[in-house]
Amino acid sequence: MKHLPLNPLLFIENRKRFIKEMKPNSIAIFNSNDEVSSNGDALYRFQQNTNLYWLCGIEQEDTMVILFPDNPDEKYREVLVLVRPVEIKEKWDGRRLRANEATEMCGIKTIVWLDSLDALLQKWVHAADNIYLCTNEHDRKSTTYTATRDYRFAQEMQKRYPLHNYERTAKIMMKLRAIKTKYEVDVIRQAIDITDKTFRRLLQFIRPGVMEYEIEAEILHEFLRNRSKGEAYSSIIASGDRARTLHYIFNNGECKDGELILMDFGAGYGGYAADLTRTVPVNGKFTRRQKTVYNACLHLHKYAKSLLKPGTILNDYHEKIGDEATVIFQKIGLLKKSDIKNEDKENRAYRKYLYHGISHHLGLDVHDLGTFTQPIKEGMVLTIEPGIYIEEEHLGIRIENNVWITRRGNEDLMKNIPYEVEEIEQLMKSTVK
Repeated sequence: MKHLPLNPLLFIENRKRFIKEMKPNSIAIFNSNDEVSSNGDALYRFQQNTNLYWLCGIEQEDTMVILFPDNPDEKYREVLVLVRPVEIKEKWDGRRLRANEATEMCGIKTIVWLDSLDALLQKWVHAADNIYLCTNEHDRKSTTYTATRDYRFAQEMQKRYPLHNYERTAKIMMKLRAIKTKYEVDVIRQAIDITDKTFRRLLQFIRPGVMEYEIEAEILHEFLRNRSKGEAYSSIIASGDRARTLHYIFNNGECKDGELILMDFGAGYGGYAADLTRTVPVNGKFTRRQKTVYNACLHLHKYAKSLLKPGTILNDYHEKIGDEATVIFQKIGLLKKSDIKNEDKENRAYRKYLYHGISHHLGLDVHDLGTFTQPIKEGMVLTIEPGIYIEEEHLGIRIENNVWITRRGNEDLMKNIPYEVEEIEQLMKSTVK
């Protein structure tokens, strides 16, 4: 890992929270993700299962967490399973965790080597009534089925122990992971601090003629030099008309004089993600029209922020922002009264220029677990990211911050990252050639 050691209380607290949700005399089993082949003997870069990471903070492959709070043998009520260090494998792939190191990282005292697990697991399962297993459930996930390790393990367990009662960890994780502890927010703040430094670096680098991939390279450079693992997601560096493509990741165009450039990027740190979007003028100066549209987007951003508080339901919140966008888009000449009068209620007129949602949950995953139909609760971390995309003007603008829901409303975790027109122009002033 590149990041500094995290506070093990983060993972100790998360395990306590999960155990409180378990039925009596239950065992919960969590697996790491697969190592996936690409071509030949090469592997894709390993990405840990975020549910398992949430419980232990271990990024190593072939890891398991087993929770059995009613185990008659107290020693095995919390178990971390690791691959046994093997000298020849370490010569090729690097050092693997020792038991004491893993305990220091996550607070689990009992370490079992993977090659000695089977006999122990059978004994524990025989003593349990319920077995909690993982499935990759996410409301935004594609419906395509993939036979990941979680699903294969579930099938194996059901075949081997058909008379047990099976429960889904996903229902509990959907509830718990949406609410961040202070330890988790501390790590998100670090990811945001790195992202802030990176944005300020970019404001000194961007100029007419620079290529989008050169900006991407600056992002990666600043991330890595600040102990980030790298991008929390593929960076979007979209100049001019390319900014209207929401998931544009080619990043191979030239940034031209007079254009705006939309940059959506965030550092990954300690497993957690930042998610920032800023739109700035390539030459360091907004035109009058660009400034008008930008400030309209900024108005929607601030309006959305005023609505996010405990008790808000995200689906209702999106409708209110749509109402405000309808008013604002009339003021800047995008909509006419007739457009609104004749609009389809299932596809409102403002959707021509703002065709995505405004907020999503943020945490270990950029689109983290959390519901859109239940009231927002204290402790959630959400994005705010309205945009305005005008095909006729070859223009796309989005402004995104991350906020932490508190008892009184929300705290903008990115409040120190510039987004006012005057701030951006002043910081870019020295770069104009």
